[in-house]
Amino acid sequence: MRAAVVGGGIIGLSIAAELLRRGADVTVYDPAPEGTEGAWHVAAGMLAPAGESVFEFPQLERLLAASNELWPAFAASLGDVGYDDAGTLGVALTADDVTEMAREWKHQGLSPLTGSQLRELAPSLSPRVRAGVFAPTERQVDPRRVVRALRGMLGGRTVNRFVSDVSEVEADVVVVAAGCGTAGLTGLPIRPVKGQVLRLRGEPGLLRHVIDGAADGRHVYLVPRADGEVVVGATQEERTDSTPTAGGVHDLLRAALDLVPGLAEHELAEVTVGHRPGTPDNAPVLGTLRDNVVVAAGHHRNGILLAPITARLIADLVLTGKTDPIIDDFTPGRFGCA
Repeated sequence: MRAAVVGGGIIGLSIAAELLRRGADVTVYDPAPEGTEGAWHVAAGMLAPAGESVFEFPQLERLLAASNELWPAFAASLGDVGYDDAGTLGVALTADDVTEMAREWKHQGLSPLTGSQLRELAPSLSPRVRAGVFAPTERQVDPRRVVRALRGMLGGRTVNRFVSDVSEVEADVVVVAAGCGTAGLTGLPIRPVKGQVLRLRGEPGLLRHVIDGAADGRHVYLVPRADGEVVVGATQEERTDSTPTAGGVHDLLRAALDLVPGLAEHELAEVTVGHRPGTPDNAPVLGTLRDNVVVAAGHHRNGILLAPITARLIADLVLTGKTDPIIDDFTPGRFGCA
């Protein structure tokens, strides 16, 4: 089986690695095989299936949960990719924030904690934090390390080439996993959703858990790495530009410092802008488009979390023509494309 994957982000590389593992002859087409242009480079790497699916496409939660269960083994197969299972603290600063977050926490079936109980788990939290929850099954990973590991596994199988038409690619099956670029290759309604993310750096140990919080109506997440980096994100804007804005940085920093005042001493090391590939229902497009063309794109905020199950489902489809029925709700046909 000769399989071509168009797109060298975390989804395309995960699919290619799974196909290679199962014995396929794989080629990845990427116009910047060492580049940092993909959404993965900006992503924080939170693996939080319930928190991400509360107000989304109803069938998405089952897919997210199934992929979350695959992550421990997937991470182990890649080596040191910053995988951490310390869990997430959901926190709320004001009474209005508690009201807003409580709906999500109830959906997750999590028991409420007082501000004092939260600070026992995370002493660096502001004394103004009123309430929250602990989600022990949520995890995190460093997407940049994941992509580096996948690139290493695929070695010389990546071709430095921009594909403008899938008919240019010679293969038994072509998998289009080009993120926002999938729209131009397939006609599918995949749009770019702008997100701004900050990276702060300081002494390790200020935070142990991921913080998913609300501060005066601003939603923010803080993802701590073992080396002292803290990823702060993320804005969500229906825009196509790649310009970091003062307003976006201000909103993120204000919310982060309201929740964890000690971050004020950290270096503002990086401001990045990326574009999540979104669909009309914000769920991915997975399945056969036509003849020998398969699509795996439109993962929106969930590309990192959904990487292992997407790889498994698409590899099944490419190699056997069949796959788990869990994919049925995400086929291109729901947008009139099949």
